Amino acid sequence: MSPSARRKTVESSELTIGEVARRAGVRTSAVRYYERVGLLPVPRRLNGRRRYGADVVRLLHTVRFAQGAGFSVAEIKTLFHGFEANVRPSMRWRALAARKIEELDTFIARTELMREALRTGMRCGCLRIEDCDFGSGEGCTVPGPVMPGRRIGRRPSRT
Repeated sequence: MSPSARRKTVESSELTIGEVARRAGVRTSAVRYYERVGLLPVPRRLNGRRRYGADVVRLLHTVRFAQGAGFSVAEIKTLFHGFEANVRPSMRWRALAARKIEELDTFIARTELMREALRTGMRCGCLRIEDCDFGSGEGCTVPGPVMPGRRIGRRPSRT
């Protein structure tokens, strides 16, 4: 095969940034961003235009999956580049996922405490903010209105 024929074969197998973005379901600006932050390899340039190999589409799918799992760009960068080359992707995922699950468990516990604090605050019946006593750990002890979502029954009339 002649050098010019080989070059045309390589060029036809390469993708433009628009083709990469369309296949990966992202915007071209996202492709440029991921390239700039080091998640994607710097592409070859042909007449000043980016040319990507098809493997970039798979990398972008992995980036989107990892983002959906809650990984930050820094964590995804660790997934791609933060391990020795001989560490299999499955081991990388397990290591990062274990940390992320711990982080989520902590977040969920904190969120549940926040929900309970908000419910406690909703039971406050103080007329002035200065009278509220949330320092006891029990929440404000002055009974307040019924929490939203609960039906308020009618009191029987006295006649």
